[in-house]
Amino acid sequence: MEAFKISVLVFFSTYLILKAATSRMTKGKEEISQRVQALTRDSSSEKISLEEKSFREKLLGIFRALAPKKLLASSELELSQADILLKPEELAIIQIAVIIVPILLGQLIFQSVAFSLMFALIGAVAPTLFIKQAKAKRLKRFNDQLGEGLAIMSNSLRAGYSFLQTLESLQKEGAEPMSTEFGRALREMRLGTPTEEALHNMTKRVASEDFDLVVTAVSIQRQVGGNLAEVLDNIAFTIKERVRIKGEVRTLTAQGRISGLIVGLLPVFLAGFISVTNPAYMSQLIKHPVGLVMIGGALVSELVGAMMIKKIVNIDY
Repeated sequence: MEAFKISVLVFFSTYLILKAATSRMTKGKEEISQRVQALTRDSSSEKISLEEKSFREKLLGIFRALAPKKLLASSELELSQADILLKPEELAIIQIAVIIVPILLGQLIFQSVAFSLMFALIGAVAPTLFIKQAKAKRLKRFNDQLGEGLAIMSNSLRAGYSFLQTLESLQKEGAEPMSTEFGRALREMRLGTPTEEALHNMTKRVASEDFDLVVTAVSIQRQVGGNLAEVLDNIAFTIKERVRIKGEVRTLTAQGRISGLIVGLLPVFLAGFISVTNPAYMSQLIKHPVGLVMIGGALVSELVGAMMIKKIVNIDY
C-alpha cells in the first residue's frame, strides 16, 4: 500500500512538471499558427475549426464566461507585469488544480484532513507568491537598467534623433525587460496610439515609480516644450542615486532579513526532523485536537512575525 501511494505521488508530480514544460515550449508556436490560420482560412475551414475546438479551449471559454471581468482584468495585468505567458483563465485553472490535487494526495498518502487542508492552503498561496516574486525580479531588473536607458535616450536626442527613433535605439540596444517594454510601446505608437497613452500603458505593465518620473517629464515636455535631453539627464542622476542608496539600505538590513528567515524556517525544519526521527512523538500533535489548535496558532504566529520583520527591514525613502 505504501509503495502504491508513493508511485501515485511520483506519477502526478512527473505529469505536472512535464505538462508545464511542454505547454511553455509549444505556446508560442500554437499562437503563431492560430494567427496565420485566422488570416488564411475561408468560411468552410472556419466552421470546421469551430466544430473541432479542443477541450482546453472550451474550458477556457467557460472560465471566461463565469469569472468576474474585474478579476480577469486584474489577473491579466498581474501576469503582464510578471511577464508570464499565461491567460487569466489558464491561471484560474492552475490555481484550482494546485488546491484540489494536494487535497487528493494528502488523503491518499497521509489520510488526514489536517494535512489535506494544510497542503490545499499551500497550493492556494503558491501561485500568488510565485507571481509576486516574478514581478519583483522583473521590476528590479527594469529599474537597474533604467538609468542606462535614459542615458541612451539623452544621447540619441542630442544627436538629432526623433523620439520614435530614440525608442528604436532603446529597443535594439537595451536588455530584457527594458527592450521588450519599449518595443511594445513603439508598436502601439506605430499602430496609431498617442504617445502619452502608449507610455502610460507601459507604466501600468512595468509598475515602476522611477519610470513614472520619466513619463511625466516626457508628457510635460511634449505639452510646453523644453530641453528633454537635459531633463532626462537629471532624472537619470536621481534614479542612479536612488539605486545606490537602496543597495546600501539592503546591505545594512541584510542581518535582520537573514535572522527573520532563519527564525521563520527553524520550526518547520525542526518539526520535519522530529517527524522523521520519532514519528510517534509527532503523531500525538497531529491527531489530538489540542495539537491541531497549537499548529494553527504556530502558523498564525509565523505569518505575523514574518510580516512584522518585513515591515521593520523595508525602509521607505
